[in-house]
Amino acid sequence: MDSRFIRNFSIIAHIDHGKSTLADQLLLQSGTITEREFESQILDDLEIEKERGITVKARSVTINYELEGDTYELNLIDTPGHVDFHYEVNRSLAACEGALLLVDAFQGVQAQTVANAYAAIEVDLEIVTVLNKIDLQVVRVDEVLEEVENILGLPSEDALKVSAKTGLNVDTVFDAIVKKIPPPTGDRNKPLKALVFDSKFDKYRGVVTYVRVVDGAIKKGDTIQFMREGVTSEVIEIGQFRPNLVPCAELGPGQVGYLLTGVKELSRITIGDTVTMARDSADEPLPGYQKPKQMVFCGMYPLDATGFESLREELQKLSLNDSSFSFQPETSDALGFGFRCGFLGMLHMEIIQQRLEREQDMDLIQTAPNVTYEILTKTGETMIIDNPQDVPDPMIISEFREPIAKVSFIVPAENVGTIMQLSQDRRGIYKNTEYLGPHRAQVIYELPLSEIVYDMYDKLKSVTRGYGTMDYEIIGYAAADLVKMDILVKGERVDALSTIVHRTTSERRGRALVKRLKTEINKHQFEIALQAAIGGKIIARETISAFRKNVTAKCYGGDITRKRKLLEKQKEGKKRMKQFGSVEIPQKAFLSVLEANREE
Repeated sequence: MDSRFIRNFSIIAHIDHGKSTLADQLLLQSGTITEREFESQILDDLEIEKERGITVKARSVTINYELEGDTYELNLIDTPGHVDFHYEVNRSLAACEGALLLVDAFQGVQAQTVANAYAAIEVDLEIVTVLNKIDLQVVRVDEVLEEVENILGLPSEDALKVSAKTGLNVDTVFDAIVKKIPPPTGDRNKPLKALVFDSKFDKYRGVVTYVRVVDGAIKKGDTIQFMREGVTSEVIEIGQFRPNLVPCAELGPGQVGYLLTGVKELSRITIGDTVTMARDSADEPLPGYQKPKQMVFCGMYPLDATGFESLREELQKLSLNDSSFSFQPETSDALGFGFRCGFLGMLHMEIIQQRLEREQDMDLIQTAPNVTYEILTKTGETMIIDNPQDVPDPMIISEFREPIAKVSFIVPAENVGTIMQLSQDRRGIYKNTEYLGPHRAQVIYELPLSEIVYDMYDKLKSVTRGYGTMDYEIIGYAAADLVKMDILVKGERVDALSTIVHRTTSERRGRALVKRLKTEINKHQFEIALQAAIGGKIIARETISAFRKNVTAKCYGGDITRKRKLLEKQKEGKKRMKQFGSVEIPQKAFLSVLEANREE
C-alpha cells in the first residue's frame, strides 16, 4: 500500500480516562468489527485486564477508513495507563508518527497524562488532544482545556470533544488522524528494516513477532534475519491485526503487522530487534529500545518441589510476552528451589503472579518484595543487590545506597498539607508546589523507591478520596543508613523473611513484623520465639505459647505428688520437643513483611 495513505498512531492517557473505550468505538464505527462482535475492552484479551478494567499489554489493530474517496489504513496501538507499564507506552510511541492524548472532561490533566504527553513530545510525535467523557452530567470543559494549555503547552482550541462511551463526535477523531498525523516516511527500494515492537508465544504456531516496517517490504517465503540475535528463518505467514490475525500478501513501508517464522525458542527473539533480509541485509539496525530496568524483586517458589520445571516453563512464556519482566533460579533454606523475579513495580508483580495462578493453575509461594540497592565496598567495588540474602558483612560496606524517585502528585488543593506530611514521614525531600487552578495542585517530592512501592498509591487514594494521582521516575541512587533485618524463628534465621530497612525505622518495623508473624504461625506443642535481629542484636521479640494438655484432669483428689510427677513428665517432653521439633511456617507468613509495612 502507498505509504501516503497510512497513519500510525497511539492512544495515550492517564489510567481510566477511556483509552480502551475509544479504541472500541474506532473499531465499531469504521466497520472493522460488527455490532454483534462488539464488546467492552475488545483489545484487552487477558482475563485479568477485563476483570480489573485496566490495560496491561499494548495491543495493535489495523483499521480501514474512507475519506473523500480515498481509503486510509490506520494502525492503532492501544497502550496501558498505569505508571508500572510506562515502558509499554514508550515502545508503542516508537512505532508511531502521532498520538491521541485523551483527557477526562471532569478529572482533567492527571499525573500520567503529563508523563505520557512529555514522552510523546520527546520522540517528536504529532499530538491530537481529545477531551473524553463530555456526556457526563458534571464536566469542566473550559477549566480542563485551560489545564491542557497551561500544563502541557498544547493549543486548547484544536482539542476534540467526544464521548467514547456513546460514540458522540468519534467521526471527528478519524478526520483528525488523517489530516493532522503525518504519513510514515520509508523507501520501498531500500533494504528491509522492520522494528520488532512486541511478540507473544502461541503453543501451536510458536513465536508471533509484531513488526513495524520502516524501509523495504516483506512477504511470505522471504528468508529473514533478526540482526541483534543473528537468527535466520523463513517467513511462514505474514499478516495484520484486524483485530484478529488476518494473513496478507505483503507488508510495505510504514505498515504494521505480524510474522510467523516457526521459531519455538522463546529467547531467540528480543523486543527492539531489527528484521532484515538474510541476503540483501541492511547496514545498520534500528535504534531499538532501551532495556527496561526492573526495580522491584521477589522470590517465587512452587508449593510442591516437583513443580520447579513447570514454573520455569511458564515464566519463560510470560517473559516473551513481557520483556520488562525477568527471572533467574535461586535457592532458599526455607522454601527450596525457586526463582528471583524482577518487575517494574508492585502492580506489575501482582499481575504476573495472578496470571501464573489463574491462567496456568500454578500453586505458588511468593516472598515479600524489595527494591534494588547498590553497595559500595571498601575495596571500591559496586554491588547490585536485589535480594536481602546477598547483603555482605557490614564490616566491608563503605556505602549503602537506595534508589530515589522523583514523584509528581496531582491532588485537590485542600489535600496538599496531607500529602506533604505523608511524604515527610517517608523520608521525602520537598522540591516544588505548583497550583494548576483554584482547586488542584502539583506537589513534587524526591522519595526513596522503597517507601513508594509498598502502599503509597493506596495511601494517596485514601487521603484524597480517590482524586489524587501520582507518577514517578527513577533519578538515581543515594547513600542512606540502611541495614539488613533478619527474622529468627525458634533461634534459626529464615532467609525468605529477611528485609532491608532504614536504621531509624528498624525497631518499629521489627516489632510490627514479629507481631504479624505471631498471628500467621500456628501454635505447636512447644513454645516458639519470634525475633527480629540486626547482626547479632535482637531488636524485637514475640513468643507463641505452646499447646498445653491438662495431664492432671483424671487425678481426682489423692496425693499431690502424683500430679507433680505428671507435670514434670510433661515438662520434660516439651523440653525435648522444643529441642528437636521443627516449626511449620505457612505460605501467608512470607508476605507478612508486606502486610506489616502496610499496617505500620
